[in-house]
Amino acid sequence: MDHCEKIDTAGGNTSCKHKKFFRKITIISTFGGLLFGYDTGVINGALPFMAQRGQLDLTPFTEGLITSSLLFGAAFGSLTGGRLADRIGRRKTILNLAFLFFIATIGCSFAPNTSVMIICRSLLGLAVGAASVTVPAFLAEMSPAEQRGKTITQNDLMIILGQLLAFTCNAVIGTSMGEYAHVWRFMLILATLPAIFLWFGMLIVPESPRWLASKGKVGEAFRVLKHVREENCAKAELTEIKASINRETEINRATLKDLSVPWIRRLVGLGIGIAIVQQITGVNSIMFYGTQILQKAGFARDAALVANIGNGVISVIACTFGIWIVGKVGRRPLLLTGLAGTTASILLIAICSITLQGTPVLPFIVIGLTITFLAFQQSAVSVVTWLMISEIFPLRLRGLGMGISVFFLWMMNFLIGLTFPVLLDQLGMSSTFFVFVVLGASAILYVKKYLPETKGRTLEELENDFRSNQGVRKASSGKGEINM
Repeated sequence: MDHCEKIDTAGGNTSCKHKKFFRKITIISTFGGLLFGYDTGVINGALPFMAQRGQLDLTPFTEGLITSSLLFGAAFGSLTGGRLADRIGRRKTILNLAFLFFIATIGCSFAPNTSVMIICRSLLGLAVGAASVTVPAFLAEMSPAEQRGKTITQNDLMIILGQLLAFTCNAVIGTSMGEYAHVWRFMLILATLPAIFLWFGMLIVPESPRWLASKGKVGEAFRVLKHVREENCAKAELTEIKASINRETEINRATLKDLSVPWIRRLVGLGIGIAIVQQITGVNSIMFYGTQILQKAGFARDAALVANIGNGVISVIACTFGIWIVGKVGRRPLLLTGLAGTTASILLIAICSITLQGTPVLPFIVIGLTITFLAFQQSAVSVVTWLMISEIFPLRLRGLGMGISVFFLWMMNFLIGLTFPVLLDQLGMSSTFFVFVVLGASAILYVKKYLPETKGRTLEELENDFRSNQGVRKASSGKGEINM
């Protein structure tokens, strides 16, 4: 790409025009990530108002159902989103998802009862899950190779920004309009605005050139590339795309039947393990139920809504730091450090909930510890999880392996979202967090024993290790790590 870079430098206004158009594409499409974040985060502040008598009259179990129904839908959305995008195109899929985001949000905002709310939240989950695979794929195919990593991580950042936006809107609406019975409906309906922006924005965004080329529309693919690249770069990239498509047509891709092969089963099992590790830290108990946790600790409702913004702010900062640090250190040590930090934070919350119960200092200690927890989670655990899931599978296994891994990630997310309010009600805050301490310690042991280092190693090297059953042995002995 050196030749292209030289042309860009000399191209002046032409190069600037291409970069502006690509930046516009990135901003518009990552509103899918913003919607992902807002719709998963808004429930945090809306639940206390929904649960009131005369509204949805929620029990701890129905609170869990409303929260987790989105996650259940997302699990299946992540499975179907990629196939739909392959069939009708990335752009059309995102347009359809924007419409589904809008309709499902309207349904949630005007839901007259719990049943309608659960149905609409499930539909919203389908959109969230499909967006979680379609938007990154679209960005990867639109990006120049040298900007691909940076561009895709902008979608991750938009997800976190969406959650921060949800926490902030919850606090503003909840503290200023808390006396109104239907205040939670205002919190939910705000998500229609980014959905409208995404739909209209995608009308001016071109289709992925790689998808067009895969459907034999090479001329259209070249026209799109010329909008975001210099012409010489566009020609070179189109040649690479056609060569890549030809190679992929010759690959015998893995199916569920291939799970009978031991090394494939081990590798897919590792992907599932990584996905589960990311969830059993308890991260989404804080992201979904942070307001209730702070109320249990002693904050009044309005104070809890405002304090919860701190969780969103630190998530954005930590995610930004994690994107920077992950390219500089090994995956295993970064993940182990993150898990140690999250488990220690949860342990301190559990201990302080017992020893300082009823004291005025407890709510401030809890918010400080949840912020510490999220600093470790978002800068290390979550960043490494998504990176490793995307890089451990060789090409013929990638569709199967990533699909199954992400499905289990969403299903574990669903189980935690469903059971957390019940555990909080039945066991209390300290005992509930002790459960996550045990799960966090188990995650650390799993990573130390089974997770190989992937930094600086090719997909072929990893595949050869697992074919010869070396992957697990290298992880457990520590020899899989690559020192800087």
